Amino acid sequence: MTAPDRSLPPRPAKAAAAPKAVGPGRPKDLGKRAAILEAAKQMFTQQGFDGASMDQIAAAAGVSKLTVYSHYGDKEALFAAAVKSHCEQQLPTSLFDPMPQVALRDRLLAIAQAFYSMISSPTAVAGHRMLCTPQLAGSPLPQLFWEAGPKRVQSDFANLLERRVAAGELQISDVPRAASQFFTLLKGEPHARLVFGCCEANAGGDTDAHLAATVDLFLRAYATAGTPAGRGTH
Repeated sequence: MTAPDRSLPPRPAKAAAAPKAVGPGRPKDLGKRAAILEAAKQMFTQQGFDGASMDQIAAAAGVSKLTVYSHYGDKEALFAAAVKSHCEQQLPTSLFDPMPQVALRDRLLAIAQAFYSMISSPTAVAGHRMLCTPQLAGSPLPQLFWEAGPKRVQSDFANLLERRVAAGELQISDVPRAASQFFTLLKGEPHARLVFGCCEANAGGDTDAHLAATVDLFLRAYATAGTPAGRGTH
């Protein structure tokens, strides 16, 4: 009897892999997005919200107006994104890492210096003045600004405070309120004078003294007796 043929049928030739479609790369898209944001910051600072047009922003960014709208939808959303970008560049979330190996006063002072440097910049001062104008007072922009900037900063700082409370260095019953107090105290009279045009940033060399005094005041209110910077404050 003839043995059955156990040989396998020949395999079909493997189809060649289809070439991948070549489309716009991610770095190119991110580059356009960054260019739009920088142009928006410049235009909003120079022209105000009403004076800055999407055509101007597109031209300054070197993109089409359609590209601006495809990234941000409308001018209000672009304004919020510009505020958020400015805050994240000046005060990245990493700035609020607990860093338990660093003395509490040093951590607070570093944050204070970065925060004041941001709010006293010409861009930030111009933005603050713009938001206080009657034209924008009743618009959604102040709320958009708050959500995109101060709210995020205070939330990140509150997380740092929570960890220092857990470590026994601070005693705070209302951490969000304490975070708000810290940044309000840092702005104080010097920032108000900047917005009113009464003085230049760092005028008289008093800024460093103001920031150090504010940090010490905060620690006198909330540092525990066992914290080096807080000994003798209770």
